[in-house]
Amino acid sequence: MIHQTAQEYQRVVEACQRLFLQKTQDYGTAWRILRLPSLTDQIFIKAQRIRSIQEKGTQKIQDDITSEFVAIVNYCVIALMQEQLMAAGEEEQALPVDRVRELYETEIRKTHNLQQDKNHDYGEAWRSMRVESMTDLILMKIYRTKQIEDNDGQTLVSEGVEANYRDMLNYAVFCLIKLGYPHGTTSAQ
Repeated sequence: MIHQTAQEYQRVVEACQRLFLQKTQDYGTAWRILRLPSLTDQIFIKAQRIRSIQEKGTQKIQDDITSEFVAIVNYCVIALMQEQLMAAGEEEQALPVDRVRELYETEIRKTHNLQQDKNHDYGEAWRSMRVESMTDLILMKIYRTKQIEDNDGQTLVSEGVEANYRDMLNYAVFCLIKLGYPHGTTSAQ
C-alpha cells in the first residue's frame, strides 16, 4: 500500500506542478511580491471555501473543491519557495521558469520525504480519514501558522511555519488522491 501511495502522490503533484508551471508561463512570477502572511491568507481562503461547500452541500461558483485543493498545494509550495528565497536574500526578483521548476521540485521532494516518514509511522491512517476531516486539519494548521506569524515567527515548543505548510500540502495531496485527481484515478478508500 505504501508503494501505491508513493505513485498516487507523484501523480497528483505532477499534475499540480504542470498547472503551476503553465500559470508561470502566463503570469510570470508575480507571486514573488507576496509575503508569507499573504500566502497563508490565500490558503485560508481556499480551505474556507472548501469547508463552506462541504457544509452547505451546494456551491454557486462552478470551480469544484478539487481545484481548491490544487490551489492549496501550489500556494503551500509558493510559501516554501518564498521562505527559502527570502532567506537567501532573493526578495521579489522575477525568476525564469526553469528556476521555478527546480525550486518547486525541491520543495515537493522535501515534503514528500516528510510524508513518507510520517506514513511509515502512522501506517496509512490518512486512507481511513474523511476529506472533510483533512479539510479541518488544514484549517487548524492555517490558524496555527497565522498565530506563529503574529508572534513574529517565534515559538516556545512548536514547529514553525515551514512544518505547517508541509503538513497542509500533504493533507491537500491526500484529499486530491481521495477525490481521484487527476481525472478519475480514485484511490482505494
